[in-house]
Amino acid sequence: MHTISRTTDMEVTSIRLERELKDKLKELSGNQGYQALIRDVLWNYVQRKLGDCTPRLDRAEIRASVPAVAQQEEHCALTGKLIHPNESMLLGLTTTGEMVPLSTESLA
Repeated sequence: MHTISRTTDMEVTSIRLERELKDKLKELSGNQGYQALIRDVLWNYVQRKLGDCTPRLDRAEIRASVPAVAQQEEHCALTGKLIHPNESMLLGLTTTGEMVPLSTESLA
């Protein structure tokens, strides 16, 4: 997952997590750190729920792509462009192993 730079002030927040969940998050986060990973996950959740289509990735983070057809409304992870249901699109494999929606022209 791509770390999004934020310039806002942060506040200390306490959250209780199961030990196993915390350990898995630490494994997944690598050098990023699990707190930064949790922030990224939460920001992605908020952006999707609010319909914010701000691009989240840089083109260099796409390792491979495969053609696909959108089954529901999506937003391109590189450009933020709306992808309509039944529209041709690409699925991009990121450097972190995540599959993300891409518009057909986003890699041109």
